[in-house]
Amino acid sequence: MFRKKRIIKYFYLLFFVLALYFPSPSSSQDGKIYSIVLDDDIISPVTAQYIDKAIERAKIEKARCLIIVLDTPGGLLTSTRSIVKSIMNSPVPVVVYVAPSGARAGSAGVFITLAANIAAMAPSTNIGAAHPIELQERRSTSDAFEELIKKLSNKKEKKKKTRKEPIEDKVLNDTKAWAKTIAEFRNRNAKWAVGAVEESVSVTEEQALALGVIDLIAFDINDLINKIDGREVSLPQGKVRLKTKGVAVIEMPKSIRIRVLMALAHPNIAYILLMLGFYGLLFEFTHPGIGFPGIAGAICIILAFFGLQVLPTNYAGIALIALAIILFIAEIKVTSYGLLTLGGIISIVLGSLILFASPYEFMRVSLPIVFSFMVATLAIAVFLISIAVRSQRRTIKTGIEGLLGEIGEVKSWNGKTGKIFVHGEIWNAQSTTPLEPGTKVKIISSDGLKLKVEKEDL
Repeated sequence: MFRKKRIIKYFYLLFFVLALYFPSPSSSQDGKIYSIVLDDDIISPVTAQYIDKAIERAKIEKARCLIIVLDTPGGLLTSTRSIVKSIMNSPVPVVVYVAPSGARAGSAGVFITLAANIAAMAPSTNIGAAHPIELQERRSTSDAFEELIKKLSNKKEKKKKTRKEPIEDKVLNDTKAWAKTIAEFRNRNAKWAVGAVEESVSVTEEQALALGVIDLIAFDINDLINKIDGREVSLPQGKVRLKTKGVAVIEMPKSIRIRVLMALAHPNIAYILLMLGFYGLLFEFTHPGIGFPGIAGAICIILAFFGLQVLPTNYAGIALIALAIILFIAEIKVTSYGLLTLGGIISIVLGSLILFASPYEFMRVSLPIVFSFMVATLAIAVFLISIAVRSQRRTIKTGIEGLLGEIGEVKSWNGKTGKIFVHGEIWNAQSTTPLEPGTKVKIISSDGLKLKVEKEDL
């Protein structure tokens, strides 16, 4: 009996020691610190998916926190809402760190930073200008053309206050209320958040800290994890005190799939793929039967449309680019002396310039790329069309049709029929007049495999 009690005591002692070394699975301080990097990335549905998966993995691995190293010019409001929702409902503490020096949290980055459990910035960074892009996406095509004309004329005009449409007021007011709600929920400066949306206010890291927009300034990741150690954050399941000092930071790199999708969602990449796709289709239509350019072109257009669906696309721009291809193909069939080609060039330039309706440069196609493709399109269109026209006008050199107008020599003749020698071959021939062997004759037509000839006058 005594021995049995001693064994039970040893068992309890072993259990106690193991409990010290292996904490409860429910502890939120298990695991390491995970981080992801958004390096000058445009906020898009792909970005939202990337952050959502990072939070899910941090949850599964029982990470102490997830650090989002943020540097973004902004992006789509719908994607930003999805990201904010994921951060605010994350069971793992989320730290947004605007870094490295020179980085920015512009537009959509403001909402993401405000939504974080802990918001930090590196020295020489800035945050702000959160006016919703969706307001500018609703511009009409005429507005885009007006902006284009101003750019080409290089005129500087004073900014005039324009009357807002009711839909713009709704979007703006909704975004202001959303920014205020996020800031108040995280105990941050709600007044500044509203100003960032309404007036595109932007501040440095020092100003952001003084205004209560962020929680701290950190020089690097190591400085950040030391400074957030011991801070208490609120999670859906309750309050948690962070223990991060000395904990290793594991970066979760973007997968190849995410990298490719992020690249496709960039305006310049989407535009280049769209143009390459149209080039492939143009080559296929002007040279039917080749196959590869048409297949490659179709693939490029499909990939381009992935980017177009997540960007603020003006479909009048796509229509103009499609019209340009139609005009180039019509040039082959119709003799317009280059008028259709000129119309195609104008259409493709205008379509390219208004393809993405956004006031932000990062959401538009770069002008050097547009004009490079304009020159390339002109050269390619002229080259392909000239080849196609020459091939249509070229005299047929093979078969019976290729013998028309050629000169042959009579080998034998009987009445109105005989045999002639032409192009190294003997052909049956007929004529309305008798001919002598050795006579030079001209082929004027054919009847089946019999050639009609007449005496050639020398």
